[in-house]
Amino acid sequence: MSAGADRRPPVCVILGAGPGNGAAFARRFARGGYRTALLAREPGRLGALAEQIQGARGYPCDLTQERDVHAAFARIRAELGEIAVLIYNASTRDFADLDHTDPAAFERAWRVNTYGCLLAVRETVGDMRRRGGGCILIVGATASWKGAAGFLGFCSAKAAQRSLAQSIARELDPQGIHVAYLVIDAVVDVPGSRAMLPDKPDDFFAQPDDIAESAFFVAHQPRSAWTFELDLRPFGERW
Repeated sequence: MSAGADRRPPVCVILGAGPGNGAAFARRFARGGYRTALLAREPGRLGALAEQIQGARGYPCDLTQERDVHAAFARIRAELGEIAVLIYNASTRDFADLDHTDPAAFERAWRVNTYGCLLAVRETVGDMRRRGGGCILIVGATASWKGAAGFLGFCSAKAAQRSLAQSIARELDPQGIHVAYLVIDAVVDVPGSRAMLPDKPDDFFAQPDDIAESAFFVAHQPRSAWTFELDLRPFGERW
């Protein structure tokens, strides 16, 4: 940390905060001494989530709108301080094949996964430069590696997101800002997944708290051995 940097506890911002991975990230970083800022579109869900995590605050935000993102980050900076860790967990779940892909949904997948990520990183990087370092964790999926039938918009958006993360890492890593891409190659254990796959055993699912533990580790790696890409999966996943 530079001599003129903010001396308050570090701040971790989680975009796409929900009851699964987003909440797990917030709990783990809160235990690690961070104040956490939770961003999502729905104020009611954010408020309930923030109440469960010590020191967390919710900030309603449409991540696809530049004005919304700028306003949310200005509030975070004023209320909590400079940002040390950014976790971009926002995504979409509009899955369709070529004949049924709605162009508006296709564009929204790109805006949520990639455009919103760019906006968030641009809002964050100034703080990290002033602090003398920081970490940006971008949460991806297997779709960032390979396209699959029936996932046209999702796959193309995740592939673009991974390329964006690589470009950002090439630029920011030499400045002491660690950029990492987490590939979740799994079905995450949340109530919706359990309802869709009621016959699957417990070890079929990836546990949000375990994913968060890996994220916390990556965020605190020594600089001489930084990870760019980390793939996380249960042993039964095919890859």
